[in-house]
Amino acid sequence: MSAALNRQIGLLIHRSGRIETVIVGDYDRITIPALAHVGASGGRLRGLRCVHTVLGGTAGASEEDIMDLACLRLDLMAVLTIKEGLPELLHAVHLMPRPIDGRDWAALAPVHPANQSQSCIALIEALEEEFIRERPVREVDRGKDRAILVSVTTGSRDEAGESMAELVELARSAGVEVLDKVIQRRKHIHPRFILGRGKLVEIVLMSLRLGANLLLFDQELSPSQIRSVTDHTDLRVIDRTQLILDIFASRARSREGKLQIEMAQLKYMLPKLTTRDDALSRLTGGIGARGPGETRLEIDKRRINDRITRLGKELKAVGEQRYHRRNRRRKRDVPVISLVGYTNAGKSTLLNTLTKSETHAEDLLFATLDPTSRRLRFPEDMEVIVTDTVGFIRHLPADLLKAFESTLEELFEADVLLHVIDVSNPAWRQQVEVVEGLLAELGLADIPCIKVLNKIDRLPPEEQVQMALSGEGVGICALDEKTLEPLLVRAQQVVRGTMGVPGSERMEPNTNRSGHEAQ
Repeated sequence: MSAALNRQIGLLIHRSGRIETVIVGDYDRITIPALAHVGASGGRLRGLRCVHTVLGGTAGASEEDIMDLACLRLDLMAVLTIKEGLPELLHAVHLMPRPIDGRDWAALAPVHPANQSQSCIALIEALEEEFIRERPVREVDRGKDRAILVSVTTGSRDEAGESMAELVELARSAGVEVLDKVIQRRKHIHPRFILGRGKLVEIVLMSLRLGANLLLFDQELSPSQIRSVTDHTDLRVIDRTQLILDIFASRARSREGKLQIEMAQLKYMLPKLTTRDDALSRLTGGIGARGPGETRLEIDKRRINDRITRLGKELKAVGEQRYHRRNRRRKRDVPVISLVGYTNAGKSTLLNTLTKSETHAEDLLFATLDPTSRRLRFPEDMEVIVTDTVGFIRHLPADLLKAFESTLEELFEADVLLHVIDVSNPAWRQQVEVVEGLLAELGLADIPCIKVLNKIDRLPPEEQVQMALSGEGVGICALDEKTLEPLLVRAQQVVRGTMGVPGSERMEPNTNRSGHEAQ
């Protein structure tokens, strides 16, 4: 049939011997359709083998055959060469549990189809046992995401390494187990796969060996890139933006925070919304369901837009409540100090130590999201409000920044900003640039700002002395209350100089420095 049609013909064959799919291709290639109904998990192969013809007597499996074998986790890929209308030789390749000579696949000796002596089922079952032995299924399928982190960059490897280190921390914050990291430098980003096809095959084979079920990209992917990589790897694919949104969704506790996150997620999801062709049936199309109607995809998009509109109204109402609370605060003429900084710099810990509060603080990125305000009394009994807001991060999603607009309005009411900096982080200067850039973008660059050099106790003594002499900021350890006195004195001086708050502005005599809520 292949010779008569002058086209390649392929079969997807189940291990039971049932023909799953018949594929008719072109002269030089076949295209394997989506195999969503046949899954592969853990260290297991898919349970399907592909046999297809090749016209013209080409020897062996092509690079595209190897890519299909790896990306789809096929049991076997067999190529039947045809010469003068008759079958010539059968060339078969299969995956290997461990690389041999730098290759993750091996080829069987070519044989005439009539002279096969080896059972392909016995070979496949033996291979799968090896895969499972390398990575037991019970370890792989225990309900925890196991990811390979991928970064594709046109910049320097050092910058990519710093960003990758941050992605590892984001994955840890999301409860994802990191199995391996891959960084590829390219002159141009691949418009379809973002990385090269060869590297994609390498990653898929790595995922099969390690038992990964997730690819986590450090870059923001377009909807078409996500679909292309997903279709070719049979793995879940998420990018940095979606990971941050997922972390925010799991950490938001207040009603306002949950509304903000849901809106950001819907705006992110809307352009990426897609569905299979068999789901594009016309619905609600006049009498007897005839007529143009709407596709299911159109209905889903309309519902998401309606939900975004409703969330916007609810957030506006919540924002008005927050505005009234700030109005009451302004009537009492109480100065406001806002804590800003990179995520996990120690803002919540500093708030707890300053005000003897017990707000949630943890050594994770975005451990706290909801704004928190507490009262604080300075050494000279001046009363102020200290507000903790969401932390910043590089490449912060624009939709997320927009969604948190009402929360960040707290910063516009601040008389002084305390920029908390984790100086124990090797990239702290780059983090400072990120925060200052976002503050300028939000129009907050004119508010007086004190740099707070947190975790200075983790630096060597000579660096601590050098930091103190540089005058870049006030060095503290947020966990040690004894180190906070210079910060309190400095903050009080700036507040007095900015607001002209009179010394009579005091708290009640029987009130010590406390963590009473201001809202």
